[in-house]
Amino acid sequence: MEQTYFSSNFRLGILGGGQLGKMMLYTTRKWDIQTYVMDDAETAPAFEGSTVFFVGDIMNYDAVMEMGEQVDVLTIEIENVNVQALQDLEDKGIAVSPSASVLNLIRNKSRQKEFYRSQNIPTSPFETYDSPKKDHGREFPFIWKSAEGGYDGKGVKVIRNQDDLKELPEQPCLYEDMIDFDLELAVIVARNASGEMKTYPVVEMEFHPEANQVEYVLCPARISDDISNKAREVALKVSEAFNHVGLLAVEMFLTKDGEILVNEVAPRPHNSGHYSIEGSMTDQFEQHIRCVCNLPLGDTESVISSVMVNLVGEENHTGDVIYDGIEEILSMPGVTPHIYGKKQTRPFRKMGHVTIVNKDINEARKIAEEVKKKIRVIAAE
Repeated sequence: MEQTYFSSNFRLGILGGGQLGKMMLYTTRKWDIQTYVMDDAETAPAFEGSTVFFVGDIMNYDAVMEMGEQVDVLTIEIENVNVQALQDLEDKGIAVSPSASVLNLIRNKSRQKEFYRSQNIPTSPFETYDSPKKDHGREFPFIWKSAEGGYDGKGVKVIRNQDDLKELPEQPCLYEDMIDFDLELAVIVARNASGEMKTYPVVEMEFHPEANQVEYVLCPARISDDISNKAREVALKVSEAFNHVGLLAVEMFLTKDGEILVNEVAPRPHNSGHYSIEGSMTDQFEQHIRCVCNLPLGDTESVISSVMVNLVGEENHTGDVIYDGIEEILSMPGVTPHIYGKKQTRPFRKMGHVTIVNKDINEARKIAEEVKKKIRVIAAE
């Protein structure tokens, strides 16, 4: 008998209750799928939408095992989870997506880069180290990345001189060449357990210069068809190499010479795909649920051009959150805010996003600039 997911005893587990988990629940509630969610914060964004919510540390072996043994399929919304527990759950017959082996490769940036090298996947020149090296033989500037634990711009630093090396923590890391690129691009690949694969359109990402976080995502990217096809082909090659189940967001550089270099990947719904809630036939969160439940994949094509603007906490603001100007942007055609449900703001914390849809991508980008000016995420006085 086939697995029945809808209005049944089937249980989907999600490790992590942040905004990505919350947005996955848009689909599970729509389809009446039971969800078990675990996060160490009892006020996590995904708390209210889940069927059962566990307060627990997703890095704790015993906590992950206890929760995982109660579900039929287990997935993640963040890579920092106890991988050994995931492996042991797989051995017990629980369907874990992405698998422990895939997650073990991806969550360590040094292993991830070595994997690209072994698979002949184009990436920037790099070297890995057990701890920062002063005698490295590289020209300044270059990029330092922490092998583990980096997230939303943390664990990444531009090294401009020898003095910058003195401030680095004593931990495994990698040094990467700085790439002279034209654009930063991303492609989300969806793959279910049957091996069906689809790619979303290539998006263009603009980063905040200080926080090193994505500030705007544009779909479609303003690139030629040839570059778009090349980016999607590279993303598919990466997906096939990892042999993952679920979504894989592949971040890339488009160099001045027109080459595509893979920067890094995320095996889950991703900031570069938030536009898809309003802009795509099938949004990335529904697609991830389809993948991990081995359901047929949805149509990935766009219905309209979209720009996503991240809403992050203003500098010098910490405390109870206020979305100053949200009423003003709600009056703008084609503008949809998403509030993640985090009660406390702090500088550069991701608090929500806004999607702008328009037939013209350049016009959508102009409106996004206006939105960015009108809304501020501040703390109550």
